[in-house]
Amino acid sequence: MSLKIISTPEAPAAIGPYAQAVRAGNLLFTSGQIPLTPAGQLVEGGIEEQTNQVLTNLKAVLAAEGATFGDVVKATVFLKDMNQFAAFNSIYASYFGEHTPARSTVEVARLPRDVFVEIELIAAINVETVRN
Repeated sequence: MSLKIISTPEAPAAIGPYAQAVRAGNLLFTSGQIPLTPAGQLVEGGIEEQTNQVLTNLKAVLAAEGATFGDVVKATVFLKDMNQFAAFNSIYASYFGEHTPARSTVEVARLPRDVFVEIELIAAINVETVRN
């Protein structure tokens, strides 16, 4: 199986030895996104503003490979403070709508640049969604 490195200027560039995303077959694995603008500026504000920026970045990375949030099968969320879960979850739900991928959410001691949230996704591209 070949790997394809995914990169888009619509999301912040990788600032280390990693890619914004990697496609392996029909699976797309995003790196964790923190609330940086595509120009690399940290978004000020609280969990709501930061979650919006993270999901905007992820939307751009998905789109670079023709995917949407509807293709996401797994999300992993890292929160600085689990007390902010309700506010985070409200913003998250607004991006995913009725689509409910598997998700893990964990509180962590510290995130890069002391942000409030980081999210990584796995998407399945060109796979039919079946609901029971």
